[in-house]
Amino acid sequence: MNFDINTARGLSEGEAARLLKDVGYNELPSSKPRTVLATAWEVARQPMFLLLVAGGLVYLLLGDLQEALMLLGFVLVVMGITFYQERKTERALESLRDLSSPRALVIREGKDRRIAGRQVVPGDLIVLAEGDRVAADAVLLSCTNLSADESLLTGESVPVRKICCTSTEQLPVMARPGGDDLPFVFSGSLVVQGQGVAVVRATGINTEIGKIGKALQKVTSEETALQKETNLLVANLAILGLSLCLLVVIAYGMTRGDWLQGLLAGITMAMAVLPEEFPVVLTIFLALGAWRISQSNVLTRRVPTIETLGSATVLCVDKTGTLTMNRMKVKKIFACGEFFELDDGRDRLPDAIHEVIEYSILASQIDPFDPMEKAFRKLGEDYLARTEHIHSDWKLVKEYPLSKKLLAMSRVWRSPSRKEYVIAAKGAPEAIVELCHLDINGQTQLSRAVQIMAREGMRVLGVATASLQETDLPDGQHDFDFKLLGLIGMEDPVRPGVPQAIKECYSAGIRVVMITGDNPGTAQAIARQIGFPSDQVITGPELEKLSDQELQNQVRNVCIFSRVMPEQKLRLVLALKANGEVVAMTGDGVNDAPALKAADIGIAMGKRGTDVAREAASLVLLDDDFSSIVKAVRLGRRIFDNIKKAMAYILAIHVPIAGLSLIPVLLEWPLIFFPIHVVFLELIIDPACSIAFEAEPEEADVMMRRPRDPNKPLFSRRTLGLSLLQGISVLIIVMAVFAVSLYRGQGESVARALAYTTLIIANLGLILANRSWSRTILETMNTPNPALWWVVGGAGAFLALIVYVPFIRELFGFSNLHFIDIAICFIAGIASVLWFEGLKVINRRTDSSIK
Repeated sequence: MNFDINTARGLSEGEAARLLKDVGYNELPSSKPRTVLATAWEVARQPMFLLLVAGGLVYLLLGDLQEALMLLGFVLVVMGITFYQERKTERALESLRDLSSPRALVIREGKDRRIAGRQVVPGDLIVLAEGDRVAADAVLLSCTNLSADESLLTGESVPVRKICCTSTEQLPVMARPGGDDLPFVFSGSLVVQGQGVAVVRATGINTEIGKIGKALQKVTSEETALQKETNLLVANLAILGLSLCLLVVIAYGMTRGDWLQGLLAGITMAMAVLPEEFPVVLTIFLALGAWRISQSNVLTRRVPTIETLGSATVLCVDKTGTLTMNRMKVKKIFACGEFFELDDGRDRLPDAIHEVIEYSILASQIDPFDPMEKAFRKLGEDYLARTEHIHSDWKLVKEYPLSKKLLAMSRVWRSPSRKEYVIAAKGAPEAIVELCHLDINGQTQLSRAVQIMAREGMRVLGVATASLQETDLPDGQHDFDFKLLGLIGMEDPVRPGVPQAIKECYSAGIRVVMITGDNPGTAQAIARQIGFPSDQVITGPELEKLSDQELQNQVRNVCIFSRVMPEQKLRLVLALKANGEVVAMTGDGVNDAPALKAADIGIAMGKRGTDVAREAASLVLLDDDFSSIVKAVRLGRRIFDNIKKAMAYILAIHVPIAGLSLIPVLLEWPLIFFPIHVVFLELIIDPACSIAFEAEPEEADVMMRRPRDPNKPLFSRRTLGLSLLQGISVLIIVMAVFAVSLYRGQGESVARALAYTTLIIANLGLILANRSWSRTILETMNTPNPALWWVVGGAGAFLALIVYVPFIRELFGFSNLHFIDIAICFIAGIASVLWFEGLKVINRRTDSSIK
């Protein structure tokens, strides 16, 4: 019994859910989230943890049990913060892994459904097409010219030819992969040609790929250029911290003779300089950044792309489905020298166009996936269903596919009632003209009709037919004697948000380049609708004639490339990159993979894209909408901005902490800081940089700046200089408060309390000041960031506890502060960041005067 896709029902949703529960997800065992003990062990190996434990041991040796217990208690707090950060990052990455699971098109309850590959179950009917990654081991029930690359399983790079099984009633037992003319497809293999339908026999660890233990590709963290730069900075600061630690121990021991206290001061110094927040910030920001971008329907497959997004200077996009909605509708037909408008609500179609529709359907797939072919079939079903023009009983004999040299395809049919073969062809008008060998008058008439339809923004295809007595079929389409039937004009509406997104790109300094297989006139009409430069167009044949140098010169100004073959996209990407552009490229087909791989940012289509394109790309556009790309660019710029703000803040706040740990030792003053003071500061710094700054919304001008230079380091001289100046200004103010208090004879505990309170307030001032490097603190107050206010509120509450709760106050070595003391600390703390606020105002006035 032969398989009929039109009557196939597949599993019901209930059956699929039951099988999924019984068999499990269609995935291989992956690394599980770290256990509590594993995370605890990782925390125990961190330098900050070791310093805390060392400080606690020194306090025990000094006989100060309360200080030791307090310090060791902070170990639990640090561990709690680490757990929170770990879980937040793992949840973000886990959601990305779910999104990146290979997809599968299945038939359930008689309807096609696109699901995650992990949800496929034994008994599912999966529909396979060129470029698909097979989701499970299955038996082919029907197929047309299907070949698969099974190199992942066999090591053989040559694709193997497939056949369908002879009977659907008794399915054959699955065999090993490899070899031609077998009815089996295997999980992880790639369909390189043709299409088919298969019934799933094994999933997960029961598949061939599961048996040999190959790991499927997952979303993983990669060391980025930014991480390398940060790691170098961390290494340098660690060396500096160790050197200063030894200096403090030696200086304290030699000048005061108390080596244990000197060791405690050295530990404090090391904790003050140790920049353990830097790697934490990068890990969290990049992981959560990828998660945030996925909320805008863009899946990040490679984390480094998040850094590159803000640097993109050119977006190369396909017209159909990205700029337009990919909902084709036949709008106009040209036949017998006349135009026929196809309006909604029509009772019947003119007889003159019946043949054009008939052969457009015959030239398409039986069960079409392409939107144009779907439009042809819908038109036929709506108006010609019970006429002689629909041929459900005809048998397909051969197919001549589209090629680089001829943009047309033909299908050969055998009719039960006719002895000759019937051939239907469709393709680009110029290709159909070539097949039909039209004279000059015919070519002129057809060209004029094409231009009229293209100017209205329609996609135009020609339709032709031929017949041949039953004999050996020729190798190429040119050997048939084709007759032109007419032209079909299809309308594909522009996506609603595209014109605004294009405008946003230009304001952000990003040039948009349209690359399409359509007619130049159609591409220009769509360009005019979306506010796109439409005066210059280069076609695929013209591109073919250009040398690499000529192409580099042309791509500087031309924004529309029409009649482009997928293979030519790679040349365009390389030409743009040779001009120094940072290129983002969209693609959906197997042949687009080289261009996606070569682009700085490859963007695959999630809905209509092949798995090959998805695997080659850095990003996957889940809704195929151009506006989502622009949202991703906006988010990429925001993420990089926030990383820069967080890093600048970390660097700035460590300057006064380190200075306040070092200077009293060198000047033989009473110590301001002990380990407990630094740990408390870290409890503010860690959430501020990893939570508050990460959640900071983008700046208002984020899409009005030029793209960031990818070769420019995160810590430019200006950024580094301003961060250090912020830290130095806080250090000077706090040291002044401490020195004045000692000079007035208020005592060591009062001076320490005043200095520490001033530092806490200055720290909060630094957090608020670094929210924006262009807007003042007062101006940022209207920007919502709930996480920030939790950090500020928590810091204020903890400060109140250590100043006014006697037991805690004694542990910190403080004396009671009065309201006037708090007011002085507040004024001093705010004063330490006022100069930076003034600099923002001056810079803004300078920028506005230049404009």
